[in-house]
Amino acid sequence: MGHFRHTIASTLIAFCLFSVGIAYPSTLCRCMPTDACWPSSDEWASFNNSLGGKLVATRPLALPCHEPDYNSTVCSYLQSQWTQPELHDKSSSSIMAASIANEACDPFTPVQSSCTLGNMVSYSVNASTPSDFSQTIAFARTKNIRLVIRNTGHDYLGKSTGPGGLSIWTHYLKTIDFLNYTSPQYTGPAVKIGAGIQDAEVYAAADNHNYVVVGGDCATVGAAGGYTQGGGHSALSSKFGLAADQTLEWEVIDGNGHFLTATRNQNPDLYWALSGGGGGTYGVVYSLTAKAHPSFSVTGAVISFSAEGSGADQFFEAVGYYHKLLPGYTAAGGVAIAQITNTSFLLTPLTFPNMTADSVTDMLQPFLNRLDEIGISYHMNITESSTFLEHYEALIEPNPTQLVENAQYGGRFIPLSVIQENNDALTAVVRNVTQEGVTFVGIGLNVSATVVGDVYNSAHPSWRDAALSVILTTPWPNGANISDMETLATQMTNKWVPSLTALASESGCYMNEADPHQPDWKQAFYGPNYASLYSIKMKYDPDHIFYAPTAVGSDDYEVQENGGLCWSRGN
Repeated sequence: MGHFRHTIASTLIAFCLFSVGIAYPSTLCRCMPTDACWPSSDEWASFNNSLGGKLVATRPLALPCHEPDYNSTVCSYLQSQWTQPELHDKSSSSIMAASIANEACDPFTPVQSSCTLGNMVSYSVNASTPSDFSQTIAFARTKNIRLVIRNTGHDYLGKSTGPGGLSIWTHYLKTIDFLNYTSPQYTGPAVKIGAGIQDAEVYAAADNHNYVVVGGDCATVGAAGGYTQGGGHSALSSKFGLAADQTLEWEVIDGNGHFLTATRNQNPDLYWALSGGGGGTYGVVYSLTAKAHPSFSVTGAVISFSAEGSGADQFFEAVGYYHKLLPGYTAAGGVAIAQITNTSFLLTPLTFPNMTADSVTDMLQPFLNRLDEIGISYHMNITESSTFLEHYEALIEPNPTQLVENAQYGGRFIPLSVIQENNDALTAVVRNVTQEGVTFVGIGLNVSATVVGDVYNSAHPSWRDAALSVILTTPWPNGANISDMETLATQMTNKWVPSLTALASESGCYMNEADPHQPDWKQAFYGPNYASLYSIKMKYDPDHIFYAPTAVGSDDYEVQENGGLCWSRGN
């Protein structure tokens, strides 16, 4: 087939291709609201009635900040709460990431500026039953509409939204049950959660049962969504591994509308793909059953210092020494989150399960001694908590990282070998990028095979020898000039992330905290697992109902200038 250039508004041409082993969608392009093939108002109403009134038409959250719907009181409230994720995750369509929202309807742009849907979906289904899932899949298939899976909307890469999309919105699937789980591979406590359960909810429920559960740092992230499906690092990862290492059972509706159970012994290929192979492409998760662990005490350390009074050379010497010591912390079960700019270092926190405050102080003493030697003043706080929940609420939940952060993003795994053999080069990269305005966030952890034991999943193999999962960010101020932000995004893709990649060219990065424009995203996000993941995608979604940017199989489509999707495989 020759390369085609087809506008969404043009007539859609049905086609049949008799290639062996490759499934194709029934039409070249998904229908958009401007197309004649878009469902009529009566068809949408009929679909809504079939769901019992669960269809939600998108009304942009920031609409009251723009004419003719301007309301100063409501707009002021929205502006004051815009960085709170709770404002957005209660919406069926709001986009948290400014780089994806693209100021289509922004509370900080002028009142007279336009308010359009932009990259938001057109409709959402507030799904609460497997039937809601399968009905929505069937409607999207029949009407040839882009289908999107949305949980909370915590998403840097635009996977949970899409122009002209119909979303399966799982946010209100709020069930939690603790059970004793038995399988050939695992016998012990477990938690079964609905797809809409968020980290803070599962942490609190686990604590009530004297358990801990591996989850993310952000209280409002959906525990069973793209977080776990994409791998999922945690403050407890150096003790138990990734979130994907905890999975026992998935309940999922696939692209054919079938309700399936996936474990290591039943539909094991789907289980493998969902556990680390990325969300939004194999099926829609209805529930997740994951390991629960007996509760324990936790000690957390917070350390901060700046370049003020010491100078840049001494400051970055301290940063380098911290990284040199980091593998010792993670080998002891610690997980660190360090935010580094060209003038500030904030370790907030360093989490140590099952360690006392005295033991943590002793472990940190060599680092503190070095800070004293090179003349850097620091602040330190060590807090011993009786439970993980107490630690989380004291030291993790209050962090500014809980807020919606507008930024350009990039990422990379830094292998342990780089710190052991080439730490000076790592320090040089940290210095170079931060002096150009980039914030370097290093999640220090140890999810090696020794820690995680017998697991079967598709998490990127580079996780297993990573000492750091790095996130690079540059600021995106409210009301920023889009052209300026695009320039920074280009530098992220072409300059700053490659400087990290040069340290470890064979490594990868955490797909949920990465550059949406990563050129080699298949290798960087999935590594050697991609081909197998694509085969599984074809098995459970042969008609390509599911699409998400940088998800497995996404390059079978080409995104048009207006955001529409057109089939491109083989062109």
